[in-house]
Amino acid sequence: MKLLLKILGILLVLVVLAGLGGYLYLTRALPDVDAPADLKVELTPDRIERGRYLANSVCVCMDCHAQRDWSLFAGPPKPGTLGAGGDKFDRTMQFPGEFHARNITPFGLKDWTDGELYRAITSGVSRDGHPFFPVMPYPNYNRMATEDVYAIIAYLRSLDPITTAPFPESVIDFPVNLIMRTVPEPARPMERPAPGDAQYGAYVINAAACIECHTNTVQGERIGEPYAGGFAFNFPDGSVLRSANITPHSTDGIGSWDKATFIRKFKQYTDSTYVPERVAPGAFQTVMPWSMYATMTEQDLGAIYDYLAALKPVAGKVEKWTPAP
Repeated sequence: MKLLLKILGILLVLVVLAGLGGYLYLTRALPDVDAPADLKVELTPDRIERGRYLANSVCVCMDCHAQRDWSLFAGPPKPGTLGAGGDKFDRTMQFPGEFHARNITPFGLKDWTDGELYRAITSGVSRDGHPFFPVMPYPNYNRMATEDVYAIIAYLRSLDPITTAPFPESVIDFPVNLIMRTVPEPARPMERPAPGDAQYGAYVINAAACIECHTNTVQGERIGEPYAGGFAFNFPDGSVLRSANITPHSTDGIGSWDKATFIRKFKQYTDSTYVPERVAPGAFQTVMPWSMYATMTEQDLGAIYDYLAALKPVAGKVEKWTPAP
């Protein structure tokens, strides 16, 4: 019996040491991403304007890094808050912890170098070396053309500084706090295809990160077919919004739409007569940032449609809205 207890004691120590060793490896050796490049992005007018378009219309950085007015349909950004941050993502929204979008105006980025910003956007690693949870879809931005990332950096540098109080630090549940250290990768930029190129739609939809919301995901793991919808957004009042199936299924997706219908669906929110409706408590609401994506060019919206139309149709009608009990 004493021998057995001794063996069990040794095994327990080995397990603890192995676990500790693994923990130390994950926290010290990962993420395995190079130090920030010695980089200085020139703030040219063309670059700033390209960055403005990407950050507000395609990548919609300001969807999270602004304060949205949820009393209005689709929560448009409040004037004067672009880049100020403050959006919260927590366990009620299927995230493994609590995360806050940061201030990305020059006030929040005053201590960041351009190289640190490039690494953060493309690899999801902060200036102190800790990884971001990919609620910011940096795995998508990882493949964006280098010049497009430079354009976003230039635009952020051009914003008016907005002073904000420090946001709470992220709280990340175990074991995700360790697993997420394996997610960041060095940037793998691709050349931006020319409009009309067969790969242009793939480039735009990747930058827009449509797959992130339009794929059923639980605790950060995709469990559904890409673009088939079903991702659940739980509202504080108990109502539930689910993302739409945007595969070309004729009845369950957007297979019955032509390109003009798809573009018109977005552009209706930029019509001069459009005024965001006030949403009553308990009424249908959406997190889809229609007012931002609506400012995408018809060329880019059409390219996204062409990409989606070429996908495999996936059956499955999504119940988009469940009212609060």
